[in-house]
Amino acid sequence: MVDTATKKLTKTEFWALSDAAEIAYELIDGIAVPKMSPRYFHARSARKILNILAEWAKDRGRAEMEWAFDLSEDSTPVPDLIYVSFDRLPASWHENAACPVPPELAIEIISPGQTFGQMTQKASNYLVGGVLQVWVVDPVAQSITVFYPVRVASPLENRAPVTYMGDGVITDDFFPELAVALDRIF
Repeated sequence: MVDTATKKLTKTEFWALSDAAEIAYELIDGIAVPKMSPRYFHARSARKILNILAEWAKDRGRAEMEWAFDLSEDSTPVPDLIYVSFDRLPASWHENAACPVPPELAIEIISPGQTFGQMTQKASNYLVGGVLQVWVVDPVAQSITVFYPVRVASPLENRAPVTYMGDGVITDDFFPELAVALDRIF
């Protein structure tokens, strides 16, 4: 058995562990980290968001739940939800593997035992790795915070994170025609 708490793993070792394990892992900085077991608010939020994304993404790309993607040589995170367009990953791609490209959108839902700060760090890592937008969903606070990448070459284009609550509707020019009303999720 591999010491998953401290031993840095290669991708091959990680996938061997992940395939044999009874619990789900994600690879973070070379360490196999167990995924949180979702509870009702988490599962309900994930299902509702996935339904909205899947309908919108039908002819645009893939909206999937718990699909790992290769972020870097030593990180294969497993966001709660992702969207990857057919521009990034052609519709003809059909393998039983981690997503080979960073998705345009990664969504993390805060579970009991996790903090907003931990999810903010994950969002930052995803954005540095090429994800174009990250949503952090807080089912208890009934909010979604949208994180955007830092543009070093164009600092005037940088956008601060935006938190949506109440009757807020998430829209963005990057995802044309997608409108996510929070009252449909919480």
